[in-house]
Amino acid sequence: MVKAIVAGAGGRMGGRIINMITATKGIELSGAFERPDSDTVGKDAGVVAGIGELGVPIADSIDKVIDAGDVIIDFTFHEATVKHAEKAAEKAKAMVIGTTGFSPEEYSRIEALSKSFPCVLAPNMSVGVNLLYKLLEMAAKVLGDDYDVEIVEAHHRMKKDAPSGTALQLGKVVAAALGRDFDKVAVFERHGLIGERSRQEIGIQTIRAGDIVGEHTVLFGGIGERVEITHKASSRDTFAKGAVRAAIWVKDRSAGFYNMQDVLGLS
Repeated sequence: MVKAIVAGAGGRMGGRIINMITATKGIELSGAFERPDSDTVGKDAGVVAGIGELGVPIADSIDKVIDAGDVIIDFTFHEATVKHAEKAAEKAKAMVIGTTGFSPEEYSRIEALSKSFPCVLAPNMSVGVNLLYKLLEMAAKVLGDDYDVEIVEAHHRMKKDAPSGTALQLGKVVAAALGRDFDKVAVFERHGLIGERSRQEIGIQTIRAGDIVGEHTVLFGGIGERVEITHKASSRDTFAKGAVRAAIWVKDRSAGFYNMQDVLGLS
């Protein structure tokens, strides 16, 4: 039985992860924590998640619960996640990270820390999105440089980072398949008299509105036709389900840096 600790247990994503843990065989909730100023601290994690008492109170720090579990599932905030990863490295606890918005330095820090613990980090835990990566790699290689590439992502108004981590990963997958350096060809904003579009650039456009869970479209625009590949998430449960699957998978892995492609056997 995998014993899971949920970071950000009082939030929307934390609640969905707790729900998914209780509905999945082979894993159980053994710990939960939040920021010290959260009004959910001290409350039962199951009650906060809307599924009734589980006998697991929400603590005010990772230190209070880290010894209670095997795997930490973290969908919180990039700065906090790095600190949680440092604690995981100290205790050699496995970790599943779905947090986005990392700076290059923060990302490198977690990758370096993973030499001391097994870590699955993915901007999107959805099985469908991870299949999408494979489909895009195939499409980009077939369509080649004759097709312009544009990525459009849409999320709810509360999302703090833009573009989404998933949109960035989609761009990196396409760029790699086309033999381009993503950091050099990515275009995140267009305004005014921008001139003709270059053949190499990959555009990424962001929409923030209402309660959109997550939508990503990659458009390959050619002369006379276009190909669009879209993934739409209608519930956070798709991310929670993937995270729980990753937690079960990573528990007995050796220290290292993994992604959902590894979890799903697609790498």
